[in-house]
Amino acid sequence: MVTLVIAAGAFVLYIVAYHTYGRWLSRKIFQLDPQATVPSVALNDNTDYVPTARGVVFGHHFTSIAGTGPIVGPAIAIMWGWVPALIWVLFGSVFIGAVHDFGALVVSMRNRGQTVGDIAGRVLNPRVRMLFLMILLFGLWVVLAIFGLVIAAVFKMFPESILPVWLQVPIAVGIGVALHRKGAHLLLPSVIALATMYLTVWFGAGCPGTGWEGGALGEWVRSFNAHLQAWPIWLWTAVLLAYCYAASVMPVWILLQPRDYINSLQLISSLGLILI
Repeated sequence: MVTLVIAAGAFVLYIVAYHTYGRWLSRKIFQLDPQATVPSVALNDNTDYVPTARGVVFGHHFTSIAGTGPIVGPAIAIMWGWVPALIWVLFGSVFIGAVHDFGALVVSMRNRGQTVGDIAGRVLNPRVRMLFLMILLFGLWVVLAIFGLVIAAVFKMFPESILPVWLQVPIAVGIGVALHRKGAHLLLPSVIALATMYLTVWFGAGCPGTGWEGGALGEWVRSFNAHLQAWPIWLWTAVLLAYCYAASVMPVWILLQPRDYINSLQLISSLGLILI
Protein backbone atom coordinates (compact mmCIF):
# COMPACT_ATOMS: atom_id res chain seq x y z
CA MET A 1 0.00 0.00 0.00
CA VAL A 2 2.78 2.42 0.93
CA THR A 3 4.52 1.67 -2.37
CA LEU A 4 1.37 2.51 -4.34
CA VAL A 5 0.96 5.79 -2.44
CA ILE A 6 4.57 6.78 -3.14
CA ALA A 7 4.26 5.84 -6.82
CA ALA A 8 0.99 7.78 -7.16
CA GLY A 9 2.52 10.79 -5.41
CA ALA A 10 5.56 10.69 -7.68
CA PHE A 11 3.33 10.49 -10.74
CA VAL A 12 1.34 13.53 -9.61
CA LEU A 13 4.54 15.46 -8.85
CA TYR A 14 5.95 14.75 -12.31
CA ILE A 15 2.70 15.84 -13.99
CA VAL A 16 2.59 19.07 -11.97
CA ALA A 17 6.29 19.77 -12.62
CA TYR A 18 5.85 19.13 -16.33
CA HIS A 19 2.97 21.60 -16.64
CA THR A 20 4.53 24.27 -14.39
CA TYR A 21 8.33 24.21 -14.22
CA GLY A 22 8.63 22.48 -17.59
CA ARG A 23 6.32 25.01 -19.22
CA TRP A 24 8.31 27.88 -17.69
CA LEU A 25 11.56 26.43 -19.03
CA SER A 26 10.16 25.94 -22.51
CA ARG A 27 8.66 29.43 -22.73
CA LYS A 28 11.03 31.66 -20.75
CA ILE A 29 14.41 29.93 -20.91
CA PHE A 30 14.52 27.92 -24.14
CA GLN A 31 11.74 29.88 -25.90
CA LEU A 32 10.53 26.94 -27.97
CA ASP A 33 8.76 27.62 -31.23
CA PRO A 34 6.11 25.01 -32.16
CA GLN A 35 6.39 26.10 -35.80
CA ALA A 36 10.16 25.60 -36.01
CA THR A 37 11.45 23.02 -38.51
CA VAL A 38 13.29 20.22 -36.73
CA PRO A 39 16.49 18.64 -38.17
CA SER A 40 14.75 15.34 -38.96
CA VAL A 41 12.59 17.24 -41.46
CA ALA A 42 15.08 19.82 -42.70
CA LEU A 43 17.89 17.27 -43.15
CA ASN A 44 15.83 14.16 -43.92
CA ASP A 45 18.26 11.62 -45.41
CA ASN A 46 16.30 8.44 -44.59
CA THR A 47 19.24 7.24 -42.49
CA ASP A 48 20.08 9.33 -39.44
CA TYR A 49 17.59 12.16 -39.95
CA VAL A 50 14.11 10.63 -40.23
CA PRO A 51 10.78 12.28 -39.29
CA THR A 52 9.23 10.05 -36.63
CA ALA A 53 6.03 9.86 -34.59
CA ARG A 54 6.27 11.46 -31.16
CA GLY A 55 5.44 8.22 -29.38
CA VAL A 56 8.33 6.43 -31.05
CA VAL A 57 10.73 9.29 -30.30
CA PHE A 58 9.65 9.24 -26.65
CA GLY A 59 10.22 5.49 -26.39
CA HIS A 60 13.56 5.82 -28.17
CA HIS A 61 14.86 8.48 -25.78
CA PHE A 62 13.26 6.94 -22.70
CA THR A 63 14.91 3.55 -23.07
CA SER A 64 18.18 5.11 -24.24
CA ILE A 65 18.63 6.75 -20.83
CA ALA A 66 16.69 4.23 -18.72
CA GLY A 67 19.71 2.00 -18.11
CA THR A 68 22.13 4.46 -16.52
CA GLY A 69 19.56 6.95 -15.26
CA PRO A 70 16.18 5.82 -13.90
CA ILE A 71 17.14 2.18 -13.26
CA VAL A 72 20.79 1.88 -12.20
CA GLY A 73 20.90 5.30 -10.50
CA PRO A 74 18.21 4.64 -7.86
CA ALA A 75 19.47 1.07 -7.41
CA ILE A 76 22.84 2.48 -6.35
CA ALA A 77 21.35 5.41 -4.42
CA ILE A 78 19.29 3.02 -2.28
CA MET A 79 22.53 2.10 -0.49
CA TRP A 80 22.17 5.42 1.35
CA GLY A 81 18.57 4.61 2.31
CA TRP A 82 15.24 4.77 0.51
CA VAL A 83 14.44 8.36 1.54
CA PRO A 84 17.56 9.95 -0.05
CA ALA A 85 17.02 7.77 -3.13
CA LEU A 86 13.38 8.85 -3.38
CA ILE A 87 14.30 12.53 -2.96
CA TRP A 88 16.86 12.23 -5.74
CA VAL A 89 14.45 10.39 -8.05
CA LEU A 90 11.79 13.05 -7.54
CA PHE A 91 13.56 16.38 -7.17
CA GLY A 92 16.86 15.43 -8.81
CA SER A 93 14.97 14.34 -11.91
CA VAL A 94 12.81 17.47 -12.04
CA PHE A 95 15.45 20.12 -11.33
CA ILE A 96 18.66 18.50 -12.62
CA GLY A 97 18.27 15.43 -14.83
CA ALA A 98 15.24 16.54 -16.83
CA VAL A 99 16.58 20.07 -17.29
CA HIS A 100 19.94 18.75 -18.48
CA ASP A 101 18.41 16.36 -21.03
CA PHE A 102 15.82 18.91 -22.13
CA GLY A 103 18.52 21.53 -22.67
CA ALA A 104 20.76 19.10 -24.54
CA LEU A 105 17.92 18.22 -26.92
CA VAL A 106 17.04 21.86 -27.55
CA VAL A 107 20.65 22.85 -28.22
CA SER A 108 21.09 19.87 -30.55
CA MET A 109 17.87 20.59 -32.47
CA ARG A 110 18.93 24.19 -33.00
CA ASN A 111 22.28 23.07 -34.35
CA ARG A 112 21.38 20.56 -37.08
CA GLY A 113 21.10 17.71 -34.60
CA GLN A 114 24.81 17.84 -33.78
CA THR A 115 26.45 16.60 -30.59
CA VAL A 116 27.84 18.85 -27.88
CA GLY A 117 31.35 18.17 -29.20
CA ASP A 118 30.61 19.48 -32.68
CA ILE A 119 28.75 22.49 -31.30
CA ALA A 120 31.57 23.35 -28.89
CA GLY A 121 34.09 23.10 -31.73
CA ARG A 122 32.17 25.62 -33.79
CA VAL A 123 31.35 28.01 -30.94
CA LEU A 124 34.74 27.83 -29.20
CA ASN A 125 37.55 26.24 -31.22
CA PRO A 126 38.46 22.91 -32.90
CA ARG A 127 40.64 21.83 -29.98
CA VAL A 128 37.64 21.95 -27.64
CA ARG A 129 35.74 19.80 -30.13
CA MET A 130 38.43 17.13 -30.00
CA LEU A 131 38.50 17.21 -26.19
CA PHE A 132 34.72 16.88 -25.97
CA LEU A 133 34.63 14.04 -28.48
CA MET A 134 37.39 12.22 -26.59
CA ILE A 135 35.43 12.56 -23.35
CA LEU A 136 32.30 11.27 -25.08
CA LEU A 137 34.25 8.38 -26.60
CA PHE A 138 35.76 7.36 -23.26
CA GLY A 139 32.37 7.67 -21.58
CA LEU A 140 30.74 5.47 -24.22
CA TRP A 141 33.52 2.91 -23.86
CA VAL A 142 32.85 2.70 -20.12
CA VAL A 143 29.07 2.43 -20.58
CA LEU A 144 29.34 -0.18 -23.34
CA ALA A 145 31.88 -2.21 -21.38
CA ILE A 146 29.77 -2.20 -18.21
CA PHE A 147 26.49 -2.95 -19.92
CA GLY A 148 28.03 -5.54 -22.19
CA LEU A 149 29.42 -7.32 -19.14
CA VAL A 150 26.18 -6.96 -17.16
CA ILE A 151 23.96 -8.31 -19.94
CA ALA A 152 26.41 -11.14 -20.61
CA ALA A 153 26.26 -12.04 -16.91
CA VAL A 154 22.45 -11.92 -17.01
CA PHE A 155 22.45 -14.34 -19.95
CA LYS A 156 24.66 -16.69 -17.93
CA MET A 157 22.49 -16.44 -14.81
CA PHE A 158 19.10 -16.47 -16.55
CA PRO A 159 19.34 -18.37 -19.86
CA GLU A 160 15.56 -18.10 -20.23
CA SER A 161 16.09 -14.43 -21.11
CA ILE A 162 18.30 -15.09 -24.15
CA LEU A 163 15.61 -16.05 -26.67
CA PRO A 164 13.20 -13.23 -25.72
CA VAL A 165 15.97 -10.63 -25.95
CA TRP A 166 17.23 -11.69 -29.37
CA LEU A 167 13.77 -12.34 -30.81
CA GLN A 168 13.11 -8.65 -30.24
CA VAL A 169 15.44 -7.89 -33.15
CA PRO A 170 13.17 -9.25 -35.94
CA ILE A 171 10.14 -7.81 -34.13
CA ALA A 172 11.77 -4.36 -34.10
CA VAL A 173 12.76 -4.61 -37.76
CA GLY A 174 9.18 -5.55 -38.64
CA ILE A 175 7.86 -2.56 -36.69
CA GLY A 176 10.36 -0.26 -38.40
CA VAL A 177 9.39 -1.45 -41.87
CA ALA A 178 5.66 -1.27 -41.07
CA LEU A 179 5.88 2.29 -39.78
CA HIS A 180 8.45 3.74 -42.15
CA ARG A 181 7.88 1.89 -45.41
CA LYS A 182 4.24 0.88 -45.19
CA GLY A 183 2.98 3.95 -43.34
CA ALA A 184 1.07 1.85 -40.81
CA HIS A 185 -0.73 3.49 -37.90
CA LEU A 186 1.20 3.21 -34.64
CA LEU A 187 -1.45 1.50 -32.50
CA LEU A 188 -1.89 -1.90 -34.17
CA PRO A 189 1.85 -2.67 -34.71
CA SER A 190 2.51 -1.61 -31.11
CA VAL A 191 -0.11 -3.98 -29.69
CA ILE A 192 1.10 -6.85 -31.87
CA ALA A 193 4.74 -6.21 -30.93
CA LEU A 194 3.99 -6.02 -27.20
CA ALA A 195 1.92 -9.22 -27.26
CA THR A 196 4.60 -11.00 -29.29
CA MET A 197 7.35 -9.94 -26.89
CA TYR A 198 5.48 -11.32 -23.89
CA LEU A 199 4.83 -14.49 -25.90
CA THR A 200 8.58 -14.85 -26.50
CA VAL A 201 9.16 -14.57 -22.73
CA TRP A 202 6.78 -17.48 -22.21
CA PHE A 203 8.38 -19.40 -25.06
CA GLY A 204 11.91 -18.74 -23.75
CA ALA A 205 10.90 -20.22 -20.39
CA GLY A 206 9.97 -23.50 -22.09
CA CYS A 207 6.22 -22.91 -22.61
CA PRO A 208 5.20 -23.32 -18.93
CA GLY A 209 1.62 -24.19 -18.08
CA THR A 210 1.00 -26.19 -21.25
CA GLY A 211 1.50 -29.73 -22.47
CA TRP A 212 4.43 -28.49 -24.55
CA GLU A 213 6.49 -27.83 -21.40
CA GLY A 214 7.19 -31.51 -20.87
CA GLY A 215 7.17 -32.37 -24.55
CA ALA A 216 9.66 -32.11 -27.37
CA LEU A 217 9.24 -28.34 -27.80
CA GLY A 218 9.85 -27.56 -24.14
CA GLU A 219 12.82 -29.91 -24.08
CA TRP A 220 14.28 -28.26 -27.19
CA VAL A 221 13.96 -24.79 -25.66
CA ARG A 222 15.63 -25.88 -22.42
CA SER A 223 18.41 -27.61 -24.34
CA PHE A 224 18.91 -24.54 -26.51
CA ASN A 225 19.04 -22.28 -23.44
CA ALA A 226 21.56 -24.57 -21.77
CA HIS A 227 23.74 -24.52 -24.88
CA LEU A 228 23.78 -20.71 -24.98
CA GLN A 229 24.29 -20.51 -21.22
CA ALA A 230 27.51 -22.47 -21.67
CA TRP A 231 29.01 -19.67 -23.75
CA PRO A 232 31.71 -17.80 -21.80
CA ILE A 233 30.98 -14.24 -20.72
CA TRP A 234 33.69 -12.82 -22.98
CA LEU A 235 31.98 -14.39 -26.01
CA TRP A 236 28.59 -12.94 -25.09
CA THR A 237 30.22 -9.56 -24.52
CA ALA A 238 31.79 -9.72 -27.99
CA VAL A 239 28.44 -10.68 -29.56
CA LEU A 240 26.70 -7.79 -27.80
CA LEU A 241 29.36 -5.30 -28.91
CA ALA A 242 29.02 -6.57 -32.48
CA TYR A 243 25.26 -6.04 -32.23
CA CYS A 244 25.83 -2.49 -30.94
CA TYR A 245 28.05 -1.73 -33.91
CA ALA A 246 25.58 -3.19 -36.41
CA ALA A 247 22.67 -1.26 -34.90
CA SER A 248 24.65 2.00 -34.89
CA VAL A 249 25.55 1.91 -38.60
CA MET A 250 22.08 0.91 -39.84
CA PRO A 251 19.49 3.57 -40.67
CA VAL A 252 18.00 4.54 -37.33
CA TRP A 253 14.44 3.55 -38.33
CA ILE A 254 15.36 -0.07 -39.12
CA LEU A 255 16.45 -1.38 -35.71
CA LEU A 256 17.66 1.14 -33.14
CA GLN A 257 14.60 3.35 -32.94
CA PRO A 258 11.85 0.69 -33.18
CA ARG A 259 13.62 -1.59 -30.71
CA ASP A 260 13.90 1.21 -28.17
CA TYR A 261 10.23 1.96 -28.76
CA ILE A 262 8.96 -1.59 -28.23
CA ASN A 263 11.28 -1.95 -25.23
CA SER A 264 9.65 1.14 -23.72
CA LEU A 265 6.22 -0.47 -24.19
CA GLN A 266 7.38 -3.60 -22.39
CA LEU A 267 9.11 -1.61 -19.64
CA ILE A 268 6.14 0.68 -18.95
CA SER A 269 3.61 -2.17 -19.04
CA SER A 270 5.81 -4.27 -16.73
CA LEU A 271 6.10 -1.40 -14.25
CA GLY A 272 2.32 -1.07 -14.33
CA LEU A 273 1.86 -4.80 -13.70
CA ILE A 274 4.33 -4.65 -10.79
CA LEU A 275 2.33 -1.84 -9.16
CA ILE A 276 -0.93 -3.73 -9.67
